[in-house]
Amino acid sequence: MKINTNISSLTAQEAAKNTNNSIANSLEKLSTGLKINKASDDASGLAIADKLRTQVTSINQGVANGNSAIALLQITDKSMAEQSKILDTIKSKLIQANTDTTSTAGRTAIAKDITKLLQQLNNIGEQTNYNGTTLLQKARTTADASTEGNLTAARTAKGGLSFQIGEGTADLITTRTINSNVAGLKLTALAKAVRTGAKASAGATAGTASVFSRAMASAGQKAIDKAITKLNGYRGDIGSTQNQVESAVRNLMTQSTNIKNAESVIRDVDYAEESANFNKLNIISQAGSYAISQSNAVSQNVLRLLQ
Repeated sequence: MKINTNISSLTAQEAAKNTNNSIANSLEKLSTGLKINKASDDASGLAIADKLRTQVTSINQGVANGNSAIALLQITDKSMAEQSKILDTIKSKLIQANTDTTSTAGRTAIAKDITKLLQQLNNIGEQTNYNGTTLLQKARTTADASTEGNLTAARTAKGGLSFQIGEGTADLITTRTINSNVAGLKLTALAKAVRTGAKASAGATAGTASVFSRAMASAGQKAIDKAITKLNGYRGDIGSTQNQVESAVRNLMTQSTNIKNAESVIRDVDYAEESANFNKLNIISQAGSYAISQSNAVSQNVLRLLQ
């Protein structure tokens, strides 16, 4: 029997130390809810879980981008819906002007009404924006669109908008170019005719050069029909783009849920399993303490023999 080195006690102490480390590790898992808290727990699992978490973060931002895009597209559509109502009203007034039951004075009044309506058409084109981004034309003009003098001023088309709805830079959804105003809808000739006709004197007759005539009303109807068709094309593109964005958002939300589930399988702890493991380690620790005391007792027995 050796006295200087108590091998049994040292072995029991080493086992107890390992058990205590395992208890600390198990307690960390139970307190954090994660079975991978550091690279040493599972290096490959940690790398995969972190990559999945980064992917979810990117997807969630794509969803946020999509929701913002939907709001933008809804604003665009509602504004063009108002412009569509204006064009419908103008067409109705042009039909009223293109009949002999309407007097010259009546056509002058109609020209004034249409002038105001076209000014509002331009106003909507200039004012419609989302977070500072104009939606129906490239930018606000320096000239006030609400004045008659600027009614026919040229306005630059708004290039197609693009939205990143996804993780990659190529995950883009775009709209077509829009230029929804008097100039963009090719209503310049009508605008000039009604602007001039609105200023006709009270006593002007049908043959007067400045009078808004039936021929002008007839030509205006054709221009309005083309403008309505063009505006409907803009609205159709915006509507289909919104459907595409909404579909992409739903798909991303499904991806996000599935990827979170995959990350959970790798990273999250099973509480039932880990609780059972923690209780087992506590029992082993208690047994180890008893083993250490028994190993140390052997040396004490040797001392008694020497007494």
